[in-house]
Order: sequence, then C-alpha cells, then structure tokens
Amino acid sequence: MAHETLALLAQGNALQAPRDLDEMLAGIAPLLPMLDVIPNAVIFIKDVQARYCLANRTLVQRCGFKGLQPLLGKTSAQVFPAQLGPGYTEQDRRVLEEGRVLEDQLELHLYGSREPGWCLTHKQPIHDRERRIIGLVGISVDLQAASHSHPAYQRLAAVDAYIRSHFAGPVSMDELTRIAGISVAQLERYCKRVFHLTPRQMIHKVRLEHAHRLLLTDLPITEVAMQCGYTDHSAFSRQFKTLTGFTPSQYRQATCC
Repeated sequence: MAHETLALLAQGNALQAPRDLDEMLAGIAPLLPMLDVIPNAVIFIKDVQARYCLANRTLVQRCGFKGLQPLLGKTSAQVFPAQLGPGYTEQDRRVLEEGRVLEDQLELHLYGSREPGWCLTHKQPIHDRERRIIGLVGISVDLQAASHSHPAYQRLAAVDAYIRSHFAGPVSMDELTRIAGISVAQLERYCKRVFHLTPRQMIHKVRLEHAHRLLLTDLPITEVAMQCGYTDHSAFSRQFKTLTGFTPSQYRQATCC
C-alpha cells in the first residue's frame, strides 16, 4: 500500500510527469485531507534542497507543530534535534543527488518521549517532464504489530524467539529455516506477512533495540557492539547509522541529554 501511495504522489496525481514542483503540489492538494487522517504514517514532499513543501498532519504533530506552515521551507536538520536531524537530511540528499530509491528501509526513530519506535521508510525522487529531479516524496510507516492470526504465526514465533535469545552471536538463515521447517523463500515471504519484516530486518531490529538500552548506560561503545552481536565495531557503527541516521555516539548524546 505504501508503494502504491508513493508512486501516486510521485506522479503528482497525474498521468504524466509534472512541469515543475509547484504544478505537482497543486495536483496533490485535493489529496491532503485524505493523507491527514492516516495516523500511523508520515507523508511528505521535499524540494531539491531537501526542504519540506508538503506534509500530512501526523508528521506535523510529531515535529511538535500545531499547523503545517511552520514546517514548510525547513529541512529535517532544522526540525529535528541537532543530534538526529542531519542524518535524515543526509539520506534525503542521496535520493536527490543520486536518484536513489529507498524501499522498506527499517529505521529506528526517537519520538517525543525519547522512546524508540520503528518504521519502514520509502523515498523516491520526483522527476519533471525532462527527467530532471525536482524533489522527493516519502512515506514512513510505523511498524505494525505481528499478525497473530496468520496460519504460519506459531512456527514464525519460534523463529522470533530464537533470534531474541541468540542475537548476541551469529544467527544463520539455515538455523532459522530449520526451526520454521520451511524453505528460505517461504521464510522470507511469511516473515514479511506476519512480522512485516524480512528475517535480516528482524535480527537488526532486536540488536538495535538492545543497543538502544545499552547506549543509555556508560558501557563503552566497543562493548555495546560486542553484546549486540557485532564482532567488528565499524560494522556496528555502519549498521547503526543506516538504521538510525546517526552514529552510536551521536545517538547516546541525543538520548542522554
């Protein structure tokens, strides 16, 4: 559903590419009331300088504003805390400058309570009729709860329990498929349907949740990496930044100050 919505917005609600960003925003304006009633997803459009041009009510509220106007013309770096915002803007720049499309990017966010929350982010560039990039459109959907009613839930619950018990060491796909009693392809498909994540994303999620707790302490970051299943400190830092937009030390500063 997020992919379809993103494609619709990227086309400016029209059959052809927009002449410019203003034309696209005018075409999308009638959709905004519908986007405003989606409580579990933030939806936004930014210009080539990564500044907000449009956002739904959910994003406005999560940024601490009462209305849309104060958000317009600002980048994520200007809206979010100083330790966090630059990472989000850096991601925007990759989309805008490289034309990169992000799909199902698992991300750890800090909400107003500074409690961690997970979302799946989708971003793609907006092109005009000459195929020039004129902005980006994005959706970050809050990670849904597991689908307990799915027929495969019980066997996948065992996979989830194994990951949570063994994340501090290597977790192989062979072991996960053995526990579930299904093939790799089936495991990937069922995990997406039940947990809305791939098995790899499930592992990253558990490890980063534990890292969040440890980074609230004075434990050295090299030791945090080891306890979260990373034998290489640099690999931990790269993965952490990929999922959060900032380094472990920046994250520690953000959550402790």
